[in-house]
Amino acid sequence: MQLAQQVNRITIPRPDDWHIHLRDGALLRTVTPLAAAQFGRAIVMPNLTPPVTTAPAATAYRERILASLPPLVTGGATTPPPFSPLMTLYLTSTTSVEDIAAAAAAPHIVACKLYPAGATTNSASGVRSIDGLWPVFEAMAAADLVLCVHGECADPDVDVFERESAFVRDDLPRLVAAFPTLRVVLEHVSTRDGVAAVTNQAPGGRLAATVTAHHLLYSRAALFRGGRLRPHLFCAPVLKAESHRASLVEAVMGDTSGRFFLGSDSAPHVRASKLGEGGAAAGVYSGRDTLALYAEVFEAAGGEEWVAKFTRFASVNGAAFYGLPPPDGTVTLVRGDYPVPLVVEVVGGGGVTDDASVVVPLRAGEMVHWRVEAAEG
Repeated sequence: MQLAQQVNRITIPRPDDWHIHLRDGALLRTVTPLAAAQFGRAIVMPNLTPPVTTAPAATAYRERILASLPPLVTGGATTPPPFSPLMTLYLTSTTSVEDIAAAAAAPHIVACKLYPAGATTNSASGVRSIDGLWPVFEAMAAADLVLCVHGECADPDVDVFERESAFVRDDLPRLVAAFPTLRVVLEHVSTRDGVAAVTNQAPGGRLAATVTAHHLLYSRAALFRGGRLRPHLFCAPVLKAESHRASLVEAVMGDTSGRFFLGSDSAPHVRASKLGEGGAAAGVYSGRDTLALYAEVFEAAGGEEWVAKFTRFASVNGAAFYGLPPPDGTVTLVRGDYPVPLVVEVVGGGGVTDDASVVVPLRAGEMVHWRVEAAEG
């Protein structure tokens, strides 16, 4: 049997990240240029403090994101970088139909985000029951805004490894049945139950899912490798058993419906927040090497067709589901062994020894095996 020849360089349509956290302030100025170097568009999560709950707040946040980008200089002329933040509203128990109408009228707001209260970082303002948001969901369906769902049950009595499965079993079916025309994204799907909900939906169903690189690469055993807790791999939803990880890989590799697509859930926290006495903040910062990490997954699992599958996942499926134009431009990745630094320094911070001034990236001190060589368009 002849082995497939190793691919050392690929060029694909410039991908979009359909779920990213850019934070605000100094962190925003640190991580946004790294995202813009890889992606043409990104759906930015609204869980700031205070949360982004109105269209004017989303517009103001978008302006801060764009202001954080360095200009491109070409032939002596300065032009804005080709990066477009797509904005979301944070749903609360007080979100109104009027808020949805204002969001639908704003050109750069494409979705609303549902956080169960207490499920993850800055989710205290989220909802305790989806039942109170029925008029909001109806208005979203009418306006054709996408509903992005952090699909976990936040009941503290539910085992942390079962929270996604509980949400998929109890709340998600009620939601999609009540609003069949509402496009719903099950964010950062992490279980075979979530995968099954997407793959087994009835014809004409409008449920999709984003999948992170860290859930594709790691199972929960990685959290405790070496006999100690690795806080920089702690996230919500938490990494699951190997059988769940394998189901995610199978789903993205075998997807023929276009319902699984790239959403990094890159969620930077300064090192002090990951190591503090109050416990590690939930979030994995994969944003420095997002595309490299995904490329590793597809290369390892995909055989001769892995580049085509990677292209659909990263550059085609998300835009089609959101009803947006295909991406402009291309990105080229090259294969090799590239070291990941121990930390990413926060702009204007106190240096590498200051835990409040650095972010620990995924694979810190290790290697990634692809890197972005160039992005064009």
